Amino acid sequence: MAKKYAKSSEQSQLSLLPKPVKLPKPTESEVEAYAFIRQQLRDLGWIVRDPSKSGNGQVWTQNQCLADPHLKAAFGLVRPENVIKLSEKFVWIIEAKPTRKEIDKALAEATDFYAEKINATKGQYKVLLATGVAGNGEKDTGYVMKTVIRSDGKWVPVTINKQEATGLLSPDDVKVLLKDGGSDVHEFAPPQWLFTSAAERINEILHTGGINKNDRAKTIAALLLAVIDTPPDLDTKLPVLINDINTRSEAELRQNKKPDFAPFVKILPPTNTTNHVKFRTALVKTILELQNLNIRSAMNSSTDVLGQFYEVFLKYGNGAKEIGIVLTPRHVTRFAVEALGVGPNDIVLDPACGTGGFLVAAFDHVRRNSTKQQIEKFKRYNLFGIEQESYVAVMAIVNMIFRGDGKNNIIEGNCFSTYMTERTINGHASARITQAPVANKEPVTRVLMNPPFALRGSNEHEYRFVSHALSLMSNGGLLFSLLPLDALFGSRDEKVWRKDVLLREHTLFSVVTMPDELFYPAAQKQVAGIIVKKGVPHPKEQPVFWARIERDGHLKVKSKRLPAQEFRPPRTEIDQIPSILPHLRAFIASPTATNINIPRLCKTAPIDYNDPLLELLPEAYVDSEKPSADDLTKAVDDMVRETAAFLVRFGKETRAETYNETD
Repeated sequence: MAKKYAKSSEQSQLSLLPKPVKLPKPTESEVEAYAFIRQQLRDLGWIVRDPSKSGNGQVWTQNQCLADPHLKAAFGLVRPENVIKLSEKFVWIIEAKPTRKEIDKALAEATDFYAEKINATKGQYKVLLATGVAGNGEKDTGYVMKTVIRSDGKWVPVTINKQEATGLLSPDDVKVLLKDGGSDVHEFAPPQWLFTSAAERINEILHTGGINKNDRAKTIAALLLAVIDTPPDLDTKLPVLINDINTRSEAELRQNKKPDFAPFVKILPPTNTTNHVKFRTALVKTILELQNLNIRSAMNSSTDVLGQFYEVFLKYGNGAKEIGIVLTPRHVTRFAVEALGVGPNDIVLDPACGTGGFLVAAFDHVRRNSTKQQIEKFKRYNLFGIEQESYVAVMAIVNMIFRGDGKNNIIEGNCFSTYMTERTINGHASARITQAPVANKEPVTRVLMNPPFALRGSNEHEYRFVSHALSLMSNGGLLFSLLPLDALFGSRDEKVWRKDVLLREHTLFSVVTMPDELFYPAAQKQVAGIIVKKGVPHPKEQPVFWARIERDGHLKVKSKRLPAQEFRPPRTEIDQIPSILPHLRAFIASPTATNINIPRLCKTAPIDYNDPLLELLPEAYVDSEKPSADDLTKAVDDMVRETAAFLVRFGKETRAETYNETD
């Protein structure tokens, strides 16, 4: 927004600066930046209304600052783009400049001019945060941001998960800073919808830039690798920019001992030079979008936002549907890891790891419950993943690199021709991936997996992945796998597998059916999670933990399925997972000593071996709720209405037929 002040007033205000900072001319308007900042704040959850007029408003624009006597007295005739009310004591200054190269100038004015003007007065507010925003939505293709916090009399960069913030902060981020009194927002957990929305915007940016849908996944992988440290110089010509991106991504993979994956993420310029401008614009805009998401901080968080983010690009290209790829929702990966109780000494395998969601969940669970030394050894020597699609395997590797470890054992390959054997590294139990099995040396103690959905006509049924994974496990190890329901009640090959492989050779601990729309909108298959103990035939009298998760705290909106609390405003929705999890963990610890029966939710009961189909579905075991008097009354009323409607309709049809016959 253009600044409303006279030149003479500007000169007098400049004399108050601690060091020379030239303010922009009134003609250099930041209107586009103003709109961008406002939208970013709204998306992050700030209430972008004037606090002077609205009791819950949080954001003053330039002219609105005049309505607050404390701000008016401090600023005089000059104002920043925005002042955000953080509390009754603290505010946040945001100042913008029209080109990206002026980012340091924008930040200097926010801190050394506007913030100092407030902090030097005895008014109500003190400036805690200051942000510089620089760029132009059209001419300069995007914005960069820097944020600092006042700490011990100095301005220091705000970090999120120890990574410098490159986007604006959310209200939750600020709450952490206010509570802790530090400069780092630890355990930053970005909202899922923010990343899926950004991914859809980026997909459109890449589409406009002429990047083929089947190349967008690898393009994103390359750009993510390129921004791990400092971002590339965006003010260069396309060949220089592409070379910089490729060099950075290749160096990052080489440093993390994954050089063979570099060709899968190499970006090539358009052969027709007339397309170079729009191609370059797409790359620059995408990198800036990633920075605005605080992407480096997000990747170092305890949530697998990269999997959520990348799912959009799999949906739009690379034939994900054709090869059966469906990424596992992150609340399900957490459920599986917590149910199995993964510990720092476990050897964890996902033989169909996709973008690494289960591996990330396992690592984050161990990180929350282990010592620093245990965590370091676990992430280096205990996590193993196999993925048949190279461009997806790269994303799993990037996922772990952002978490500070690129040396984990994630490989591209066919899991059915891949085996594992025991290995010891510096006295720490680990494993080695081999091309042939080694009898009695199976090292895996925990398997977490979601096999790709079987394609029509394929013999790679989902349960075959389970059987192969079990063959890689040591006796007594625990496996969690999602399976389509037909694997648990099918009457042909599926029944043979259940009877002659699963139950004859192993112990079934639990079957938990998941919500019908778990994979919406990617797939409509209904699935259940099974937990199996390796190497002990299932005792016929031993109970199984049967459970039904009908509600998992997620709702559908605009072709997405998101946590209810991420809706704006947040919605309430039942989540049955926290109710089931403690009972399930107690049962796994002591199956014969645990007796549970919660109607419609879960029950412990032995398998019905008299069932000719040997169905293993909770719906056959979990009790229904006893109907109340009101339920019975309603059911009778509904039956009476349906019967009456049928009789009326039947009577009309009979009379019509009689009339036609006599006619």
